[in-house]
Amino acid sequence: MGAPGLTEPANSQSQTFLNVESSLSGQRWVHRLDSAGLNRALAIAQTRRLPDLVSRVLAGRGVALDETATFLTPTLKELMPDPSILRDMDRAASRIAEAIAQKQNVAIFGDYDVDGAASSALMARFLSAFDIVSETYIPDRVFEGYGPNPAAMDQLIDRGAELIVTVDCGSNSQAALERAAERNVDVIVLDHHQLGYDIPPCAALVNPNRDDDLSHQGHLCAAGIVFLTLVAVLRHMRQQGDQRAGSVDLMGMLDLVALATVCDVVPLKGLNRAYVVKGLLVARQMSNKGLAALMRVAGVDGPLSPYHLGYMIGPRINAGGRIGDAALGSRLLTLSDAAEASTIAETLNRLNQERQAMEKDVLAAAEAEALAEQGQGDGPAVVVTAGEGWHPGIVGIVAARLKDRFRRPAFAIALDAAGHGTGSGRSIAGFDMGRMVGRAVEAGLLVKGGGHAMAAGLTVERANLGALRAYFEEQAADTVRTLVANRSLKIDGALAARGATIELMEQLEGAGPYGAGHPQPVFGLPEHQLLDARIVGRDHVRMRLADATGGKIDAIAFRAAETDMGAALLAGRGKAFHFAGTLSVDHWQGRQRVQLRVIDAATVS
Repeated sequence: MGAPGLTEPANSQSQTFLNVESSLSGQRWVHRLDSAGLNRALAIAQTRRLPDLVSRVLAGRGVALDETATFLTPTLKELMPDPSILRDMDRAASRIAEAIAQKQNVAIFGDYDVDGAASSALMARFLSAFDIVSETYIPDRVFEGYGPNPAAMDQLIDRGAELIVTVDCGSNSQAALERAAERNVDVIVLDHHQLGYDIPPCAALVNPNRDDDLSHQGHLCAAGIVFLTLVAVLRHMRQQGDQRAGSVDLMGMLDLVALATVCDVVPLKGLNRAYVVKGLLVARQMSNKGLAALMRVAGVDGPLSPYHLGYMIGPRINAGGRIGDAALGSRLLTLSDAAEASTIAETLNRLNQERQAMEKDVLAAAEAEALAEQGQGDGPAVVVTAGEGWHPGIVGIVAARLKDRFRRPAFAIALDAAGHGTGSGRSIAGFDMGRMVGRAVEAGLLVKGGGHAMAAGLTVERANLGALRAYFEEQAADTVRTLVANRSLKIDGALAARGATIELMEQLEGAGPYGAGHPQPVFGLPEHQLLDARIVGRDHVRMRLADATGGKIDAIAFRAAETDMGAALLAGRGKAFHFAGTLSVDHWQGRQRVQLRVIDAATVS
């Protein structure tokens, strides 16, 4: 039996779902599963005795029949590789164990995002279990930029560092690591970012994305690599007869690994999936005082989920690195004092509110500029906005909002009074932004720049903005317009409001957690009457929907009020629409209710 309200789509993936060729947001709705996928879902349902809907979700995310049992109950024992398969891992573990044995002073150099903060805290908490004095250094985003620099290396060494461990950075920090080598201080790099051609001088560089690493663990975030390293350190200590290795509760630190894995948007597959599943169980115990304090100030309701980590906890940690003290997040996650943790959590919460206010103002200016560029037509293939006085720490968020609003690659660039611009870009699926930015550097239009397919950063002079826009248009126009014209939304199945129950949500949770590489299920609600629609917050649209049998469900479309879809829904009370979205559980005032997060809607033909 399938879940109540579920209808079995007979069409293949190449055909439209509910005959929606062009939705209110201009997308074609298609079935996620083709005929082979439907057969795989049926086999999973019959063999594993799973509900039809859960089986379809698994099949739609590439889970094979023989992988189902392991996927639904992932364990670190089965999914964790031997750490030694990572290049330089044994050297790194041996050197850290040596520092512990000799009571050396260790400095930890981290990045200013969530992965960097969690990785730094993980290493610091591990070392503190052996009474090792450690100092954590997080660079200032605006004044120092990303990664280690020679001046910072000098500071750490002058303050007594005998070993420096870089986490979530360091792979491309040639000059900084050369400085440490000149001063005879070992550096261990634990990272996951792409490397250049030259390996910097260091005692060990553990990075599954280096060309000579054959571990196939390149999907791990930095915290995941740090955890593997600490497993190797404990093994080395046991081999050396150090009995203290058995007293460390490394599993109790998996909450930090789960936080970083979700917030760094790495694929939730293999070991990453086990990290998140097990880490959430640890986090729900609220034993980490800093994480618990953030949960309280963020107003987390119900059991902690990947959504809470990614959209409520993560942004508050990032706020310190974006517009405040970059070290606050890392410090918070290492604390054992609840009162101090509460104070820092409140500070990060305030910084996040300030970041949101800045974002609102900058986004309004950026959208106005983009609309002016758009004119009466479709506008440029790549949205490029720039403004003086914009905070460099929030341009990435603004670029993401512009990408969502205009459905094409977008950049936001913060200009200083001298006309130097620091920008960030976000792309749409199918267009390699990092490659385009790299070519712009080669063409002499950018001071520097780089990134990957979906995101990039750049430095540009104001005088070159016009030429840069023209170059991006030349490089992207054909590809982007084709992608925009052929946008589609993959839907897992049809569901009625009456079938959206807590029981269904519990079944779907078993196929989670959802995130990068394992997207949250999207359901189509056919011909549901729009009972009510109104604007809440700044620009969200809250709705009440009803199916043909009288079943009702609350729904919300985030940041939709000023979109074409939002306008149609606000004017469509009493009419029937097809809706598409994801399900979540609202725990308001102790009551559990399922609600729909509307992604798209379509008129009923």
